[in-house]
Amino acid sequence: MSRPVDHEREKARLRRQMRAMTGSSPKLHGLTERLMADRARWLRIPAGLLLILGGFAAILPVFGLWMLPIGVALLAVDLPMLRPGVNSTLIRGRRWSDGMLRRWRDRRDDRG
Repeated sequence: MSRPVDHEREKARLRRQMRAMTGSSPKLHGLTERLMADRARWLRIPAGLLLILGGFAAILPVFGLWMLPIGVALLAVDLPMLRPGVNSTLIRGRRWSDGMLRRWRDRRDDRG
């Protein structure tokens, strides 16, 4: 038996994850904050769809598969059914990248 999903809680979690991922870059953080604002829905949905379509055109030089997860994350702000999966993927991705960075730093420190 599964628990009901609290959509506002999931939306807040998604916002926290997006802030955590972009916090080290002031320009990226500012852009993300503007896109995550409730009033930016009219921009966020078309941008998410265009990023997903651009991801499918990965064979072209400017486009790439990197566009797919960004587009899905933007759509997840407005589509509650995407939030749980996007949230768990962002959390796992951040943990994985933090672990990889920690191992790389440890290895570099052992050499020097």
